[in-house]
Amino acid sequence: MATQNHSAVTEFILGGLASRPELQLPLFLLFLAIYWVAVVGNLGMFTLIWLNAQLHTPMYYFLSNLSLVDLCYSSAVTPKMLVNFVSEKNTISYAGCMSQLSFFLVFGVAECYMLTVMAYDRYVAICRPLLYNIIMSHQVCSLLVAVVYAMGLIGSTIGTALMLKLSYCELLLSHYCCDIVPLMKLSCSSTYDVGMTVFCLPGFNIVVTSLTVLVSYAFILSSILHISTTEGRSKGFSTCSSHLAAVGLFYGSSAFMYLKPSTANSLAQENVASVFYTTVLPLLNPLIYSLRNKEVMAAVQRALRRKVF
Repeated sequence: MATQNHSAVTEFILGGLASRPELQLPLFLLFLAIYWVAVVGNLGMFTLIWLNAQLHTPMYYFLSNLSLVDLCYSSAVTPKMLVNFVSEKNTISYAGCMSQLSFFLVFGVAECYMLTVMAYDRYVAICRPLLYNIIMSHQVCSLLVAVVYAMGLIGSTIGTALMLKLSYCELLLSHYCCDIVPLMKLSCSSTYDVGMTVFCLPGFNIVVTSLTVLVSYAFILSSILHISTTEGRSKGFSTCSSHLAAVGLFYGSSAFMYLKPSTANSLAQENVASVFYTTVLPLLNPLIYSLRNKEVMAAVQRALRRKVF
């Protein structure tokens, strides 16, 4: 096939998650339910935190921003995926694909750094409790969140610019959304330099943030083990377990997708991994950080009483 300039490509065909027609409706209903719960959970968490003065602390400030990131992250991908489940022609325009990729990267990278900031917040709370209010001042928290979104914008700008430079001579995108790795497979121009950059940038984000999380939790674990009472140690471990579960799922699926040779695993495995961090995690995070949190549940009960009475 003759090489075409990317401007000649007006649309891509999305392969989706399943090629069997009988699976389209069940998958549509499943992901519609997941997306609905994710939207309600994250929007509810964000609203609850901002409307309750008792939750105006650094931890919940970061949690409200995590909910906002999850809401936008899921909305960048899932609505188009749902439309494709019930459409005969699963296409996305070139401009729409690049726009989806841009938003996908912004909030994907932001999620990575937001989880890291939350780990640092827990480190200060457990290891430096007497200095917590000084270290995690309003100005510091605002600066950390600004850095999170700035890193998302930088990563998105670089990633999208690299994809815009490529020429495409294939239209069938064997994926359910526009992501860097599947798009590179459609290019008929050299992708070596782009591939190395794509490998290094997510690698940098994942390695730096995951090491920061690990170091933070190493100090947290040491502090918890020095607590004399069993109740105190149990409370400390409980505080860490939810965040570590979210971190493990996010970094594990992200590393599986980006930090491996492109031929090491099948397309089905790549799709399953990406579904975890684009669809399932935005659903799980509100559950992890709310249902097991007494302060959040108490705020929900107060809100319900005000609404009822």
